[in-house]
Amino acid sequence: MISRKDDRPSAPLDPQTELVTSGRDTIAQKGFINPPIVRGSTVLYPTAEDLHAHRGEFQYGRHGTPTTKALQQALMALEGPNCAGVGIAPSGVAAISTALLAILKAGDHLLVIDSAYRPTRNFCDTLLKRYGIETTYFDPLIGAGIEKLFKSNTRAVLVEAPGSQSFEMPDIPAIAAVAHAKGALVVDDNTWATPLYHRSLDQGVDISIQAGTKYIGGHSDIMFGTISANTKTWPLITEAIRLLGVCAGPDDVFLALRGLRTLAVRLAHHQQAGLDMARWFAARPEVLRVIHPALETDPGHAIWKRDFTGATGLFSIVLKPASKQAVDAFLDTVTLFGMGYSWGGFESLVIPFDCSSYRTATTWNPGGPTLRFHIGLENLDDLKSDLARGFDAFNAAAK
Repeated sequence: MISRKDDRPSAPLDPQTELVTSGRDTIAQKGFINPPIVRGSTVLYPTAEDLHAHRGEFQYGRHGTPTTKALQQALMALEGPNCAGVGIAPSGVAAISTALLAILKAGDHLLVIDSAYRPTRNFCDTLLKRYGIETTYFDPLIGAGIEKLFKSNTRAVLVEAPGSQSFEMPDIPAIAAVAHAKGALVVDDNTWATPLYHRSLDQGVDISIQAGTKYIGGHSDIMFGTISANTKTWPLITEAIRLLGVCAGPDDVFLALRGLRTLAVRLAHHQQAGLDMARWFAARPEVLRVIHPALETDPGHAIWKRDFTGATGLFSIVLKPASKQAVDAFLDTVTLFGMGYSWGGFESLVIPFDCSSYRTATTWNPGGPTLRFHIGLENLDDLKSDLARGFDAFNAAAK
């Protein structure tokens, strides 16, 4: 067993091994495998000189504890060699807002992918607007063509791959190349793939964000966010975190660290189950198309295959034209698919969605009602039987 960081093998470890071993110091932890949950605000200094110099590994609970340090070390190992540090936030939205506030100022211009998580859009269209920051949304498939949208004051580009709900695959390396040539930073919402399947910092991204509420936690019982940054942007992130007082609760930090240890095992199942279910949906007569970038038939498959090492359990389907009554009959009949927001836990979920009301750079017209599924850890035959009952109800209501 690896007991200290100094005892770790000199050769690079596989990410799956890093997930299990990073952020652990069993000597400091008195032999226990997991670090303790440190709940605290005040940190005492042994001498007046230490107090005046703010000398000590930990200075105040809001700035970090042994528990948060263990998680940050593990996340840095997962993010890869281009990660200079990982900030911890109390939610994914807090991670996004903190990162944007860290790099933007009044008078700046921000480019945001049109398929971004809707709370991201809400933040840009309200708070950032009030602070004098202009946002322009762009087509997820624009690639290097994003150059034409840059202004002299464009400070950053925010991407999300794949797109929230609609799963378009942007060409992040092409967008990053243009952004850096223009002197702008690139922020990526990497929640869907996690750094296990997509190391976006290795592809030109400056700041990579995750809603750790999802796959890092893995059990639908925490609110948590991460902000991973390269050497250029890490000082900006640390300053913003300190000035804004951003921190996560100790129990959520501990649960995130616990969830991280099994991330590789869980994502492998989510990937296999998600693809199996996506192909099952594609064969159903009620389904117009399946939107899943890891499917060979998906328009974004080539980019996914080039830039990602895996897929997860979240994707969408487009039903053939049907009434709301028919869709609701489907939703009310299935019992193994809960109806609820968020995803990434052990349970399967489904929600209806419609992007048409808030897309501004593109038109959302999929051709039928749309449903987003998260495939959990249940038996696939049970899930398929449940869905088949749902489609029976759908067809009966459609008559």
